[in-house]
This record gives sequence, C-alpha cells and structure tokens, in this order.
Amino acid sequence: MDTSARFARLAAEPFTVVDDRGHRPRGRGGKLGEIFSRRELLNLLVRRDLQARYRDSALGFLWTVIRPLIQFLMYYIVLGQFLGAARGIDQFAIYLFSGLTLFAFFSDMVFGATGSIIGNAGLVKKIYLPREIFPLASIGAASFMFVVQLLILFIAALVLSALPAPVQMLWFFPSVGLILVWGLAIGLLLAALNVYLRDIQYLTEVVMMLAMWGSPIVYSWQMVTDSIARFSLPPWVLEIYAANPITIGVLGFHKAFWNAGTPADYPDNLGLRMVIAGVIGLVFLFISHRAFVRMQGNFAQEL
Repeated sequence: MDTSARFARLAAEPFTVVDDRGHRPRGRGGKLGEIFSRRELLNLLVRRDLQARYRDSALGFLWTVIRPLIQFLMYYIVLGQFLGAARGIDQFAIYLFSGLTLFAFFSDMVFGATGSIIGNAGLVKKIYLPREIFPLASIGAASFMFVVQLLILFIAALVLSALPAPVQMLWFFPSVGLILVWGLAIGLLLAALNVYLRDIQYLTEVVMMLAMWGSPIVYSWQMVTDSIARFSLPPWVLEIYAANPITIGVLGFHKAFWNAGTPADYPDNLGLRMVIAGVIGLVFLFISHRAFVRMQGNFAQEL
C-alpha cells in the first residue's frame, strides 16, 4: 500500500481528545451515555452469552426450564417431604419455588459478572470498550433466564391458586429492584477483583452457597424467630439476619406470589427495611463502580 496514501488518510482523521490518564472523555451522559451508545454491542454480547450456554445442545433453551424444575423437585421432595419442611409451611411448593427463582437470579448475576472480564479477555486486550459492558452483558443474560423462570412461577401460582391480591403483587418490583442493585454492585466489584486474584470465582461459589442457606428459601421467617426464641439468643441476632438484602428481597418476593403468608411470616416494617437496604445498595454500587474504574486500567496487562 502506498505510504503517502496512508499518511493522507490518517491526516484526514479528526483529533481525539484524551484526559491525563489517556482515556477518551465520555461526552454527554457520562459512563451511562457511553454504554448506551454501545447498546447494540451490549445486545450482541447478551445474545452470545445465552447462545453459548447451550451451544451444541439438542434441547437448547429448554434447559432454562428443565434445570430450575429439577432443582425445585429435589428441594421439594428431600426437604419438603422427607424432612417435613412442607408440614410447617402452607403451599410449600410455591413458597420454595418463588424463593429459588429470585435467588437464582441473584446467583446468575454474580457468577456471570465475576467471570465476565476474564471470559472476554480477547476483546479487553484488543479494542477499547467501556469495561462495564461485559458484566452488564452477563447480567442481561441472567435477566433473560429470570424472566423464563418467572413465567413458570406465575403459571404455577395461578394454577395452584396461590397468587395474593393484585396490590400485594406490587411487592415484586421493589424486591427485584433490590436484588438487581446488589447483584450489579457485587458483580462489578468481583469482576474486577477476579482479574487480579483468580481465587475470587471459587470463593464466590462457597459464599453463594452460604447465602442461599442464610436466606428464608427452604424455611420460613417464623422458623427463624422461633429458633432464636428457643435458644434465648439476643434480639440483635435477628436484626443481623434481617439486614441481609437477599433475605429482604426474598421475603418481599414471597409477598408477591405466596398468599398463605401471615404477619408472623414477615418482619416488622418490611417496606422500610427494603428502602434502607436499597439506599445502602446504591451507595455500595457507587463505591464498587469507582473501584472497578480504578482497577480496569491494568486489565489488559493482567490478562
């Protein structure tokens, strides 16, 4: 190729202003505007993540239905029937499935985001993109899976006459919003940390297992309060348990899909607790994003 022609073409290119760190300014809308301008790429990454899950599988996306149903049946039969949890919770099937559905959403978000930067190492090392787009793509794929499972939950609750009054079902929105904020905050932080310390992804598996059993999914809030009273534990133990945002989100989700609940199945001031957890989650999201931004400068070198 003619060298003079290349130089002429380069000279015709507009100048790009960079800041003192070598980054291009984001323009209007800041980081959100930068990500929005690449929404088509984000959509492609979400579709790629979904297709990669069941590539070369004969059943394909049917596994999005089969996997949670098998998990539900396992817990329902072993814990509900063999160990008798169903005898202490009315409409145990819907109670269990609603809790598993929301927790699976949180789990998929965190796991997907944690490995997103490493999983897209080729793109990270070769081209400039807002790095947040990779955790967001994983969260988008998790959201699709959640919608599929949510549809199954809604149909099951409708068939079993477990749906509460429509006004109670509005608890769905703050519950999902709370889990989404915390899932995004934790996912962003772990995605960055996992680049520097690969043990993070294995530690996350252990913590998520503990988080599931630390939330009222296979047991009820009333069982927790009864156990604390039986062992004469101080009241602050219950407050610490109730401060878990996953616990608050699951309890709100139960209110939206499980009509057998009584006031004893929920803590006092659940709405206020949800607001406080949401505000703290937004602050944590801001902090985790700032940490992500500070760590992303060396992603390419570490990968």
